[in-house]
Amino acid sequence: MYKVDLSPDPKEVAAIEARRNREKERQSRIFNVRTRVMGVDVEALNSQVEERKLREATEQSKEAAYGTNQVQYDLVAQMLEKEQAERTRRLAKKVQEFREQKQQLKNRREFDLWDPEQLQNEFPAHLGDSDPHCGPASLQWFSGEDLYRATCLRMQQEQFRYSLERQLQEQQQAKADEKCADMLSDQLRLAMDMRATQLAKLEESCRVAMMSAMANANKAQAAELAERQCREHQHEQEANLMEIQNQIMSDLLTENPQVAQHPMAPHRVLPYCWKGMTPEQRAAIRKVQEAQCSEKEAQRQAEQALDAKWESQAMRSAQAAMELEEQERELCAEFRRGLGSFNQQLAKEQNAH
Repeated sequence: MYKVDLSPDPKEVAAIEARRNREKERQSRIFNVRTRVMGVDVEALNSQVEERKLREATEQSKEAAYGTNQVQYDLVAQMLEKEQAERTRRLAKKVQEFREQKQQLKNRREFDLWDPEQLQNEFPAHLGDSDPHCGPASLQWFSGEDLYRATCLRMQQEQFRYSLERQLQEQQQAKADEKCADMLSDQLRLAMDMRATQLAKLEESCRVAMMSAMANANKAQAAELAERQCREHQHEQEANLMEIQNQIMSDLLTENPQVAQHPMAPHRVLPYCWKGMTPEQRAAIRKVQEAQCSEKEAQRQAEQALDAKWESQAMRSAQAAMELEEQERELCAEFRRGLGSFNQQLAKEQNAH
């Protein structure tokens, strides 16, 4: 079997009870004759207007608070975007300056080894051999000759020292840049934390202001509701007193039979004022009832006599039918006997021939 004794939903029960209370309140306002206004319910309309104004004021305060928070968030976002763009610009500028100053073609380590124009730019081993008197077959370079070895070694050492100093400077600059970036990130994080703290304080103040405004609005609404209930209770008490006075002073509670007579039709009565029938009316009704009973008894006896006649007629008809059936059976038997004798005679005649 299915389990049907389930407990109802509390939310649904609360919603139904709230609707029932609102309907009762509306009916009490509408069906009260002394406080009802033809056409519209002024108090209900005024209360709706006040509720709408309060709701609009609350929504405006909320929108103002949200707008303030949005403006602050936009300012913080713009500040962060500007700082990020400035940091990116400074980094790109430093990279470009480093490339222009430290990464030139002549400062590379392999410049002296991979210079394609090295043989053309260096001087010959013998400065005097460039004399125009030397012919095309005059040799300018011999195996084993290296007049610029000491100079090349010194230049390589200087270049190596310069490269080492540059690497040290680059490491120190990278550490300084990293320290500066860490300091900037710490400052940015501190600024963001301070800004978040300010925004949290501002949000808390807005929330407190909204709560106070809502509390004041609820208090005002509660006071208005209490005042309206007091007025309604007072009106109800006055209406009850007026009704009691009207009941006492009117002919409603009296035993005067003239009160129940209809002013326009004397043969009719007023149902809400009628106190009952007079003895003459009750006697007339009893007399009519007795006449109806005697008439009903005579009609019943006549119906019984008619039913008896019909029953006797039916019995006689049944008896006649039975007699007819008996005669029919006798005729059939006599016919069968005559037919049998005739058949026997025919059989004898056939046998004789």
